[in-house]
Amino acid sequence: MTNASTTPGIAPGRLPAHEIAGNFGDLHPPLDTHEALVAADRCYFCFDAPCMEACPTEIDIPLFIRQISTGTPEAAARTIFEQNILGGMCARVCPTETLCEEACVRMEAEGKPVEIGLLQRHATDTLMARNEHPFERAAPTGKRIAVVGAGPAGLSCAHRLAMKGHDVVIYDARPKPGGLNEYGIAAYKSTADFAQKEVDWLLRIGGITVETGRALGAGLDLAALQDDFDAVFLGIGLAGVNALRAEGSERAGVEDAVDFISALRQAADMGTLPVGRNVVVIGGGMTAVDAAVQSKLLGAENVTIAYRRAADRMGASQFERDLATSKGVRILTGVMPVAVHGNGAATEIELEYTVETDGRLAGTGESFRIPADQVFRAIGQTLHGAPEGLELDGGKIRVDTAGRTSVAGVWAGGDCASGGEDLTVTAVAEGRDAAEDIHATLMAR
Repeated sequence: MTNASTTPGIAPGRLPAHEIAGNFGDLHPPLDTHEALVAADRCYFCFDAPCMEACPTEIDIPLFIRQISTGTPEAAARTIFEQNILGGMCARVCPTETLCEEACVRMEAEGKPVEIGLLQRHATDTLMARNEHPFERAAPTGKRIAVVGAGPAGLSCAHRLAMKGHDVVIYDARPKPGGLNEYGIAAYKSTADFAQKEVDWLLRIGGITVETGRALGAGLDLAALQDDFDAVFLGIGLAGVNALRAEGSERAGVEDAVDFISALRQAADMGTLPVGRNVVVIGGGMTAVDAAVQSKLLGAENVTIAYRRAADRMGASQFERDLATSKGVRILTGVMPVAVHGNGAATEIELEYTVETDGRLAGTGESFRIPADQVFRAIGQTLHGAPEGLELDGGKIRVDTAGRTSVAGVWAGGDCASGGEDLTVTAVAEGRDAAEDIHATLMAR
């Protein structure tokens, strides 16, 4: 994060503590029992449910909603967790508006879907509040698997393997497990330290050991892991950030959006986090929206998202874009950064209008400047630290549909692996499916 004392215009405490606390309240407050029953009653319980087909983890959505409607939310939670062990977090952060809810029959008929995400949260929160774990381990197999990366893919894989009776060691580079759920999601989407509570709850299955501060290339070697374990799963995410190709991008005040979001999530007091008066976020995905909205919630006066293509090409959903504008964020499309101006520290950013022809983007030569004392890069992340010998595909680890890499005995999933969308729910599905294939492979031996 930027040192506020040396960067004019960036300072902490722009709003009173009580106002910041209110700004970062739960984005979607949970349903109470009556509200959940009313919401569940809207479901048609479709036999050939399109919402299930739209769910990357293939949760039986009509079944769990029927279980809620009959007053058994704990049973509903088990239905969810059988497919998605991180169903609690996914209920909070998944873009349900473009997945299951967009496919809902009610959405097509009335323009308002069944509130699947909130119902999923109601069920999972109810069971987790009982401080119980719904699954038990199978008999020990004597097999040991190393999981590198304690994000959604790694945690999902580890849990499924532990259920099968295997012993798992999870290694993660950061001080705490959770990956993007802990470090990369807006604070108003995951409140009350839910990410760590969910990890602690998941680990109650037993058979899983977590070692933090361990990363490939920094104390871990893939070949050594292959020697020590019966299988290896890589869920290392994307640690690198694409460079901002603009003159002056090295100036103080130009930062990675993921670092800003991480600092917010880990801050004991959000009021101590410095933010600019004039913030510009470069990018069009969820990370860009999270950084922009949180800048506004911390008290930034003017916040702008600048995206190089048309609005319908943005990675952020319409809901996310509407959320940003409702908080006072301005979204500029068809513009790209060409220079960051200032004397040592950023004071302005110069943006050039773009035109897209046959999928190719080019600048028009016409540019303009807006004030910017803080500029966040949210232009995509890249794979960093992939072991040598693994085949890559599009800058990610090449895997087949079962998560197998080009190296025997090594699987991968989540953001670091080829294929799929960079979503928490997709990572969970890939970790789960890889675990099933690892289990089948080890048992066949």
